[in-house]
Amino acid sequence: MSDYPVPDMADVTMVEILRAVADPIRLHIVGVLADGEPKAKTLDGWGVDITKSTMSHHFKILREAGVTRTLVDGRNHAIQLRRQELDERFPGLIPALIASMPAPPAA
Repeated sequence: MSDYPVPDMADVTMVEILRAVADPIRLHIVGVLADGEPKAKTLDGWGVDITKSTMSHHFKILREAGVTRTLVDGRNHAIQLRRQELDERFPGLIPALIASMPAPPAA
């Protein structure tokens, strides 16, 4: 059994997904993961200024809502958007979420 269980996609609801991504940081995480590739579960590369425990909390909320999965390879952990499964169950959802993201601040 995985240390990081995810719900079966048939049990994932739009309400839970929208509740999870209603937080701006979690929406940002989805944007970072939108390419479908796994990203290391570290603070580097996410573009947010929060503590490790807060980041872990956001990862957990997204995973429990069925949005992401945690991949474990020895001591290395990565987060991956369940992109293909989400696209099949909720067509157009991920592009709509990405389009709703605020523009990054100007440099």
